[in-house]
Amino acid sequence: MINSDRRARMLLTCAMEGGDPAVTELVQNIGAETAWAKITEGVLGEPAAQRAAAVPTNAVEGLANASDMRFVVPGDDEWPSGLDDLRHAESIQRRGGEPLGLWLRGPSHLAHLMVRSVAIVGSRAATAYGNGIAADLAADLVERGVTVLSGGAFGIDVAAHRGALAAGGPTVCVLANGVDVAYPPGHAGLFETLGKDQLLVSELPPGAHPTRVRFLARNRLIAAMSRGTIVVEAALRSGARNTASWALACGRPLMAVPGSVYSRASTATHLMIRNGQAVLVTSAPDVLELISDMGQAMLPLAQGGTRATDALSETQLAVFEAIPARRRAPAGEIALAANVSVPSCLAALTALESAGLVEGDERGWLVALRGSRS
Repeated sequence: MINSDRRARMLLTCAMEGGDPAVTELVQNIGAETAWAKITEGVLGEPAAQRAAAVPTNAVEGLANASDMRFVVPGDDEWPSGLDDLRHAESIQRRGGEPLGLWLRGPSHLAHLMVRSVAIVGSRAATAYGNGIAADLAADLVERGVTVLSGGAFGIDVAAHRGALAAGGPTVCVLANGVDVAYPPGHAGLFETLGKDQLLVSELPPGAHPTRVRFLARNRLIAAMSRGTIVVEAALRSGARNTASWALACGRPLMAVPGSVYSRASTATHLMIRNGQAVLVTSAPDVLELISDMGQAMLPLAQGGTRATDALSETQLAVFEAIPARRRAPAGEIALAANVSVPSCLAALTALESAGLVEGDERGWLVALRGSRS
């Protein structure tokens, strides 16, 4: 038996558009069951009341019992805690608020997967470079125990999903349509795989088809559920930038992959980096440092090449650095500059000569041509 709150939320997802600020605010203030009753009475206007009246309630309840999908709501064990941040974020392009519920298809546990997760989004008209980067990043992150989220669209989205699958998953696809609808149709095989072995997520009921406003609403879920968002190629006006805005609104790390300065596909990513909105990332370790808890994923310091002077003792290095760059100097002068005794200086000079770092004769000592201070 479906409880009244869950039933009301299920009906609301069928009658109202996802991310409608008026609906989410009403549910937050008076609860889902009362909100449903008020909407049917016309509190949000006659069109909303008519849509609510047209919902086949018995059929909707039957959907929740379908063997290949389930409906989760706030408070459920599978509800991702990151979605709570949407309650306090400002609306973007007339979309916002916590989802009323989520329709899921697939065996994976959503909340568990989101504990260590990252979204990878970007242009549908991606370049070969962008697709390759998205797939490689996704695979490398999955191998390090990170769930990859994306939206199943052409370009960067599908490259990220396929990269994650190539590494054995997990990957989650957040849709702007029902979890039983394959859009784009060309990715039907991918959606079938995700629904069978991974996870498909939507705030829209089964059978719902995508619209522009539904894509905008979907983007906030991708950003809020994940621990951070990576943008790999994006136009100045694009869905990826909308997702990036939601990541910032929810307090998530926003990352961007650099591209060629000649590539229009990287215009938005470069702008976000330049404006300080996004952190430049080029590898999985870069990403892990930003999405992990403090101290859990520190990047190693970049190491330069080894130098001949790296193996010198403290005295030997002091003597070597005290030798003038462009002329020979006697041992006494070098010892004074290095602040060591003359015997210690002579011993160090002998060792340096054996190492090929200095040359000595009756005129004094000189740094050998292949001996470098840099």
